[in-house]
Amino acid sequence: MAAPGGPPRFWSALADLIRLRNQTGSLLLLFPTLWALVLAGDGHPPPFLTAVFIAGVFVMRSAGVAINDWWDRDLDRLVQRTRERPLAAGLLHPRAAIGVFVALIGIAAALVSLLNPLTIALAPLALLLALLYPLAKRVMPLPQAVLGIAFGWGAVMAWAAVRNEIGWPALGLFVATICWAVGYDTIYALQDIEDDRRIGVRSSAIFFGERCWIAVGGALFAMAAILALVGAATGLAPSFYLSLAVAAGVFVA
Repeated sequence: MAAPGGPPRFWSALADLIRLRNQTGSLLLLFPTLWALVLAGDGHPPPFLTAVFIAGVFVMRSAGVAINDWWDRDLDRLVQRTRERPLAAGLLHPRAAIGVFVALIGIAAALVSLLNPLTIALAPLALLLALLYPLAKRVMPLPQAVLGIAFGWGAVMAWAAVRNEIGWPALGLFVATICWAVGYDTIYALQDIEDDRRIGVRSSAIFFGERCWIAVGGALFAMAAILALVGAATGLAPSFYLSLAVAAGVFVA
């Protein structure tokens, strides 16, 4: 049941549900999508498709966190970091989250309808991943890989939208995004590791244990290596490899 406070409180809780005031997650989804648009467009991403995918990224990320909070509303009450989320704190009724999710998926579907048939055919998997990712932490030792699949699928769709095919570079970006997500989200999961152990939730931080930092470094170096192969396949200039080497150096630091 929604807490008292009237419409302003409701709209504020709704904004928190879709993380309107924190778009870090949207950027993490946006980057691989932009990589694909730029590479598939040979350095000149089509403006219309770029606009559609940027809008789609923010819409789907909002839908994803809304359904995540719906699935996790009981677990979130038991975790220090998440106990103040709107559903966990009782500021929104669970039906509100479902309504927001359905509305956002409707907007996403309208955006997808503007794309070519191949990209439209790929879109249902993005919806399925958004629905099922929150369940991964209940049954899988490495749920961060599912997050990477969800985020990497945006790159595959973006490539398909530009080229009307799924080329090897798109698959390389897909796998690189999975490695990247395992790296950064394992670091993120460390803050909840004690609560997750207590309530029986799985994460890569728990799975890797004392080898966590070795695993993170390995995942990020794998990402860099795969991106180097993507660069070779698409004929990128030497400056790309220099930038990639600098990024790999940052991983070590």
